Amino acid sequence: MMPWQETRSGVQNKRMWAMLGDLSEQLRWPVDGVMTKLEDWEWKILITAGLKREQRIAAGIDGGFVMLGQRTSKMTIPEMSELMELMAAFGAERDVAWTEPKRETA
Repeated sequence: MMPWQETRSGVQNKRMWAMLGDLSEQLRWPVDGVMTKLEDWEWKILITAGLKREQRIAAGIDGGFVMLGQRTSKMTIPEMSELMELMAAFGAERDVAWTEPKRETA
């Protein structure tokens, strides 16, 4: 990211979390060979790794492995748009019904 580029907007952030929640509620994904319901933050890790088409895996401190992802808070507005387009395409292939982000009440 170049220093003069703005990071994701608040609207984009709300939309991203709504989409991740929809994935979490409606889909299961293979984890350790078992179809599993993932939390929204776990979907965020999977989707951001898919955006850059790269995976970074670190050894866990007590064994096993940990997937390292990209921070969406550092993404530019265009990068965030690309991430949400990827999520939309991914969800469309799996018949995800998208909901609108929750609005804040005063």
